[in-house]
Amino acid sequence: MGGENREAFLKFENVKKSYDQKNLVVKDFTLDVKEGEFLTLLGPSGSGKSTVLMMLAGFEGVTSGDISILGTSITKTAPYKRNIGVVFQNYALFPHMTISENLGYPLSVRKMPKEQIKERVAKYLKLIEMEEFGGRYPGQLSGGQKQRVALSRALIFEPTMILMDEPLGALDKKLREQMQYEITRLHKKLGFTVVYVTHDQTEALSMSDRIAVFNDGVVQQCDAPAVLYERPSNAFVADFIGENNFIPGKVGRIENGIADVKPSDGGSIKAQAADGIGENDNCIVSIRPEKLFIQPTEHAYDNELTAVFESRYYVGDFIRYQFKLPDGTEINIKVLNDLAAPDFDEGQEGTLVWQEKDCFAYPV
Repeated sequence: MGGENREAFLKFENVKKSYDQKNLVVKDFTLDVKEGEFLTLLGPSGSGKSTVLMMLAGFEGVTSGDISILGTSITKTAPYKRNIGVVFQNYALFPHMTISENLGYPLSVRKMPKEQIKERVAKYLKLIEMEEFGGRYPGQLSGGQKQRVALSRALIFEPTMILMDEPLGALDKKLREQMQYEITRLHKKLGFTVVYVTHDQTEALSMSDRIAVFNDGVVQQCDAPAVLYERPSNAFVADFIGENNFIPGKVGRIENGIADVKPSDGGSIKAQAADGIGENDNCIVSIRPEKLFIQPTEHAYDNELTAVFESRYYVGDFIRYQFKLPDGTEINIKVLNDLAAPDFDEGQEGTLVWQEKDCFAYPV
C-alpha cells in the first residue's frame, strides 16, 4: 500500500479551527496519513471530524497549523487546485445530466479530449458495474446506484485522494452494507487514499486501515480497528467503540501493569491499568459483553462476581443476558446462541467470570 517513503503522504500539523476566534472546534490536530491508506474520522456529532475534512478539501479555512501533501502545504491552495475528490451524503449529481455526462463533467472542466472522456467514462461505468445505465438520469436510479455514480465521479479524474463525508448516511441498512463492500472493493482494486467521516462505528471498524476517534475537537485515539476495539486508551473510546460494561471501584495496588480494583460492593477485580491511573484512584473497570461468561465454564478465570439475573433476550445469532450487581450496576452479557446457553429465573443469582487481559481500569 505505498507510504514507505519517509515523507508522509498527507500531514496535519497542529491544526486548529475556530469560527468565533474564541472556542476551538478542532484543537491541535496532528496526524500523518500514508499513501493508499483508508483513514476514518469517527466521533459523535459536533466532535470536529467533518470540520477536519472540510479544511482538507479547502471548503473551510485553517485557523492555525498546516496541512500538506507530499511535503507541500495546501492550506492556502484553492479547493479546485488541490486535486482531491469529494463524495457527499446527498450525492450532488446534476439532475439534468445523464449518468455518462455526470461522470464526464470533472474531465471536461479539466479540458480532456472528448474521445478520452468517452473511454474513461466507459471504464468507470464498468468498474461500478453500471455499463447499461450511462443514458439514464439520476432521478431514474436507486439510492445505492446514485452513490456508486457519485463515488465513481469523484474517482474518475484520478485525484490524489478521496474524501467522503457520511456518504452512506441516507441509505437503509442492507444498501449501506452493500456500499461498504463496494467502496472497500474499489479501494483495494485502485489503491487510492481515503479520508472518510462517519459516526457509525460498525462502518468504521469494517472498512478502515486506521480510525481516529474524535471527541470535543480532540483525537482520543488513532489506531487500527482491532487495537481500538481490544485496547481502548480511555473510557470515552471504550464506550464509543462497541458495547461495554462499566463497574465502578477504587484502585488498590498496581503491579506489572495490573490494577487490583475494589468494587463498591466488595470483592476484587484484576484489570489492566490504563494510562494515567494510580493507586487509590477512583476508577471504572470496562469489560465487553462477549468477554463475560456465566459459570459453570470449562476454563479457569481471573475474575468473578456474583450478580442477580434480570432478563434474557433472544437476538438471533446470540442471546443477551442482563444481570445486576448489588450496588445496582447493570451488566450485559452476550452468549452465542447454542444449546448450552443457560436458563435463569428472575432474581436468581449467577456467577460472572472473565480474564484480566479483557478488562481495563480507567481513571474517572
